[in-house]
Order: sequence, then C-alpha cells, then structure tokens
Amino acid sequence: MWQVVGQAAGLAAISLASTAFSLAPSLQLAPAVRASPAVMNIRESRVAKVKEYAPGERYRAADQPAKYYEGRDKQARSNLQKALKDVGKRKVVVLTGCSSGLGYFCIQALLKDHAEDYYVICGVRDTEKMVQAADKAGLSTKDYCAVELQLASFQSVKDFAEDLKKTLPGGKLDRLVCNAAVYLPTDPKPRFTDDGHEMSLQVNHLGHFLLLQLLMPQLQKAKESRVCVVGSVTGNKNTVAGSLVKPNADVGDLSGLQAPPAPSNVMVDGAKKFDGAKAYKDAKALNMMTVLEAHRRLHDKTGIVFNSMYPGCIAMTSLFREKREWFRYFFFPTLMKAIGSYVTQNEAGERLSAVIADDMTAKSGVYWSWNGNAQYMGVGNAGGSGGEIFENTFAGMVRDETNGQRCWDYSMEAVKKFL
Repeated sequence: MWQVVGQAAGLAAISLASTAFSLAPSLQLAPAVRASPAVMNIRESRVAKVKEYAPGERYRAADQPAKYYEGRDKQARSNLQKALKDVGKRKVVVLTGCSSGLGYFCIQALLKDHAEDYYVICGVRDTEKMVQAADKAGLSTKDYCAVELQLASFQSVKDFAEDLKKTLPGGKLDRLVCNAAVYLPTDPKPRFTDDGHEMSLQVNHLGHFLLLQLLMPQLQKAKESRVCVVGSVTGNKNTVAGSLVKPNADVGDLSGLQAPPAPSNVMVDGAKKFDGAKAYKDAKALNMMTVLEAHRRLHDKTGIVFNSMYPGCIAMTSLFREKREWFRYFFFPTLMKAIGSYVTQNEAGERLSAVIADDMTAKSGVYWSWNGNAQYMGVGNAGGSGGEIFENTFAGMVRDETNGQRCWDYSMEAVKKFL
C-alpha cells in the first residue's frame, strides 16, 4: 500500500515540476525565500559553489571563442611521457571530464581505494583547473596527469589519441571512461563546435565516439579492458524522469545525425527548431546506443567490455549551472530527496569508480544502476542513494538494433576524416 502511495506521490511531484519547467522558465526565488533557512541549508550543503548563468548568457558573450582548439601544445607529448613513468605495473585509465562533478569525485574515490592498482589520465578542457582541483582533493601527481582534450574539436581528440599511442606503457590502455558532457537547456540558439556540429551532439557523443575508434588498438592490447560511456536516466524513456520530465529523448530516424553539419540540422531527429534540453537527452541516448552497438560488433571479437551506467540524480553538479535558481534549489535536491532519487556527488563518484574497478562490473552490454531509496519510494528505476548495484534495462529506443546500426554508421561517417 505505502509503495503505491509513494509511487503516486513521486509521479505527481515530478509531473507538477515538469509542468512548472515549461510554464515558468524565468521564475526566480524571492529575496526572502532565497535567504530562508531551508534554502540556505541547501546552499551550504553543496560541495562546490555553482556559478549561475542567465539563459543564453554564454551564447551571447563577446569573448566566446571563435575556435575551441588552437592546436597541440608542443610540450604536451613529452610532458605526458614523463608523467607516465610513474605508472609502473598499474592499469591505466583515461577519464574525460574530471575537473568537476561526477568525474572529479570518481577519480578521488578510485585513487582512495585503488591507487596501487590504477593510474588516471584526465582528459580535460582546462589542465590548470584540473591540477588545482586535484591539489584541493589531495591527489598525488604520481597517480594522475592532466592532458588537454577539447571534445568540441575532432582535431583535438585525434591529437590527444596520438599522444597516448606514442606514450602509453606497452601501448596498452586498460580503461576508457567517457564522462564529459555539456548541458545547455537555456541557450536560445544552438552553439556549434569547430567541426560545425551542434555542441551537445559533438561534446557528449561524437567526440567520445571518435576517441573510442582511435583508441581501440590500445584497448585491444590490454588484458580485460573496459569502456564505460556514462548514460543518463533522461535518455531512457522507460524511466520516470525520462518519460515525465519534458522534453523526452527522441532520436526519430536519426536523420539529423546522418545529415552533414549545418545550421539547419541542429537536432538528432532532424527537427529544425533547437531545444537545448532535448539535445542533451538525445545525445545521452546516443551514448547508450553506442555501448550496445559496440558490444554487438566488437565484444566477442576483441574481448573488450562495453557498458554504461547511471549514477543517480546527483543534483549538486555544475552540469545544471544554466538552470534557473528555483529549479536548482527546490527541484534539485529537495524534490529528488522527497522521491528518493537524490545521490551525493561522493556516492556518485564511488559508483563510477566501481564500474571501473570492481570484478562484478566486468560484464559487457550492461547498463549499471542503483535503485536505492527510489526503490523503496516505488519510483522504479529512477535511481537513489544506497541500495545494491543491478543491471538496469535500456529503453526500447536505445535497444532497437536499427537505431544502433544507424547511430554507429552515421557517427562513423561524421568522424571518418579524423580516423
């Protein structure tokens, strides 16, 4: 009985919040509410401050770079070679997007429990920011190195991979973890990468897809290597958050991915009208399709494990910095706690670390999740703190083999000049 009541309450709350997103995009907290003890407690519970951006502010900024990648630093390869002398017999992990959020807490968890077993190469946009974040966390420079990786540039991805090929001990890579992502729900117009693709599509999907293709030989040389592409509940329409919180992920026939990059081809499903929130969700769906298609095409032949994971609703991450204040301080984390889906950044980082290092996660074609409190609230596979790891179910759209083939083939066509 209580499970049914909890489920109804959770569904109603999410439905109400979903409606609010569309009806009140510019809603701000009143000063008195903003200064209230409840909101201040939420603010103070954050591990790191979130810098808020007004809708489209960064899009309109005069200092928006004309290019995201200015070419490889002449010292990059030699610096990487020097750093990798500390690897020893440890397994090497390439982790993208780890100067903040999920990746940042993952590297802390991994090196806390497995520093004797793993060395991490951090593929990040800003290496100085990564070093500062690592220093703050007390990470040893003998356990990690920071290397520039601009996923908004295919040339940067290729240069990053070429440096790895020349410097990896024994030419082997044990883990590739594709975690970096951008979420641009308030941009009034699409942003484009150096290669002309919509930003969410390239940074979240195509850049990682190219990185996987370029590093396959190094992954094949390692024993029991793994590739994890971080998924999202929002890209899975068989979940509460993925189905009720609009807009839904819907890749259609992937005609937008098939078409050459152009201002008129901004959405994966071929839609002409840009929707930043949907662009993110569609890209996460493509991430999960890539995992399944790689499993179908490559696992038996190479032995490489391909999987995805959803760490739960982190809520505190800077990924949501462009959401309105009322959303970040009431929907996240207040509502998520109410329906049992809330997860701290520390716990989320531990979960991704487990997918990298634990023996039980060495299974290919799997979407790892933790039900935790959400299970007890009756919200199904929406996530939540605590609980046991389990093999979640990919949505039908993600499992569809025709979609998977198109995702793979169209993506390969998009990156072929850099292979």
